[in-house]
Amino acid sequence: MSYSFGKNFKVTLFGQSHSEDLGIVIEGISAGYRINKDLIRKNLDRRRPGKNKFSTARKELDDFKIVSGEVDGITCGALICAIIENKDMKSKDYDNLKDRPRPSHADYPAYVKFKGFNDIRGGGQFSGRMTAPIVIAGSIAEDLLLKRGIKIYSRIKSIGDEEDVKLELKDINEDKLSNLKNKDFPVFDHESREKMQGEILKAKEDGDSIGGIVETFILNMPVGIGEPFFDSLESVISHAVFSVPGIKGIEFGSGFAASKMRGSLHNDEYYYENGEVKTKSNNHGGIIGGLSTSMPIIFRTAVKPTSSIAKSQRTISIRDKENVDLQIVGRHDPSIVPRALVAIEMITAVAILDLLMEGKR
Repeated sequence: MSYSFGKNFKVTLFGQSHSEDLGIVIEGISAGYRINKDLIRKNLDRRRPGKNKFSTARKELDDFKIVSGEVDGITCGALICAIIENKDMKSKDYDNLKDRPRPSHADYPAYVKFKGFNDIRGGGQFSGRMTAPIVIAGSIAEDLLLKRGIKIYSRIKSIGDEEDVKLELKDINEDKLSNLKNKDFPVFDHESREKMQGEILKAKEDGDSIGGIVETFILNMPVGIGEPFFDSLESVISHAVFSVPGIKGIEFGSGFAASKMRGSLHNDEYYYENGEVKTKSNNHGGIIGGLSTSMPIIFRTAVKPTSSIAKSQRTISIRDKENVDLQIVGRHDPSIVPRALVAIEMITAVAILDLLMEGKR
């Protein structure tokens, strides 16, 4: 089993959704770094459930504690271990699910893999709750990236069929993107925001859920980051992003639309501007041959509808070997997109920092 990611900036998760604690171990940070705890708190607050009617009612404060690797807030060269205490669990909501696996959850394959000893409560180690400690490591990575001038932003591009405004290449800059991190529901257009939130509320009223797309922008990446073949920049980012529960797809630059284009339209022509090499378009999404080009890295992530819904569904009884009805109770997000956005940003920061350290940047 692997709960670790990265080679140079390595993170290892531990815990489950309803375990007493969950947390992360971080390797690769040199002694003498002052941990930016304010940034960690800010990012944890961005993903916190129970804040509004668009998220689950589970109210975890996500207070974190760093139990090793620092002295007076400064790293000492030992492994950093951070924990988050679980407090607002209702494990009884899951009593009947050991025998009746929930549709589109990990319940059944985990039951087989772990010979019936899997932790069903809240999804165990497969839960989106496990992204909370990732935010701790990602915040540290983000702070170290900021010291290198590299910035990561994300927006909710769509919920269901409702989409935010389209961006031109000239709009992808810090002035345009910087305010996204201050929004509970990060989009550019107010009218689009209202329509997207309306779609979430309609799904909630119907006892259902809805998915969407998160678009991520990485600014100021130096040229040549990535390790072809199998550690290409897209490969490492994709590996990291797919570790976030609920992710079903990812595309870079023009993505799947490139399959319908001719090369003369898809190719991004180079030019000089004030001594810097740029491209007139950015269909490559800031990555060519698995290496960064210095243009903004742009990728979009498909997030599935929340699997736990209030509607009655069909499943099986493992014990009785028959088909049965299932009614899921408990507290669940009508859409996980807003909280998945933060997790995507944070695990991306981990992936980017790991590759930068690989290249001694």
